[in-house]
Amino acid sequence: MDSIIGKQIKRLRSEKGLTQEQLGKAVSVTTQAVSKWERGGMPDAELLPRLSEVLGVSIDTLFGREEKSVAVSIARRMCQIPVDEAYRFAFGICWAMEVGMFQEISLVDDFMSGFIDNSDVTVDETDYFSKLVKDSGIANARLSKGFRHFFLMVEPEGGLLRHIADREKLRRVFEIFADDHLLQIIFYLYSRLNTPIATSLISKKTGLSMEETERCMEILCENNLAERTVISTAGGEIYSYMFRQESSVIPLLCFADEVQKTDYRDFMVSFDRTKPLL
Repeated sequence: MDSIIGKQIKRLRSEKGLTQEQLGKAVSVTTQAVSKWERGGMPDAELLPRLSEVLGVSIDTLFGREEKSVAVSIARRMCQIPVDEAYRFAFGICWAMEVGMFQEISLVDDFMSGFIDNSDVTVDETDYFSKLVKDSGIANARLSKGFRHFFLMVEPEGGLLRHIADREKLRRVFEIFADDHLLQIIFYLYSRLNTPIATSLISKKTGLSMEETERCMEILCENNLAERTVISTAGGEIYSYMFRQESSVIPLLCFADEVQKTDYRDFMVSFDRTKPLL
């Protein structure tokens, strides 16, 4: 057992780019103690939780007992790293899945392994995309320098069409984003902290008239993109608004940006679908 944990500590330390001295400082032991572990020694039991935290793995993994479920293993790892690092780590996992779903071992082994490790496929400002459209689902990844996102859809049983809103409801959504004044307000609201804001300030910041601002806010409230509160003041009642922290808006804007692009490169593409998309 001792040699197993020593090998695991050495492997995990190297993977995280830590020296023996750095690992020792992180868990409050000497460099010599870390060296002793890696040569077959056994850490004190009370150090195991801190070791697992610093190395980003479960205690079971330290003992060579890897999680049977890949999903559980990833979830455990995500819980043990800072949020900003977790998002980068998660995209690395998504990118690895994207490559793996091409179902070509040679692609992973001979060409993509380095990219899977660091999720960095671009060095210039070109927009790069990876696209898979198969009968079992769709997976898209944006790999632009400094801007990356991932979409995965498992093919619904019976097809996609019955799971999405009817055309009239979808049209109304796109109608909002096609209205320049509404879009201007959406961009303004999403560029500030979500605190109550009066119509007068929205009007001032967007350059729209009070009447037009009120018209737009009425539409946004009707479509659940904002919510209105009445505030009583010495001068009477005024409306205050907060936008709904709707996570679907940002992906919609990202994919709209992707749709309109003409100057981009497909990094990897596979369109093997044999049935209609809808």
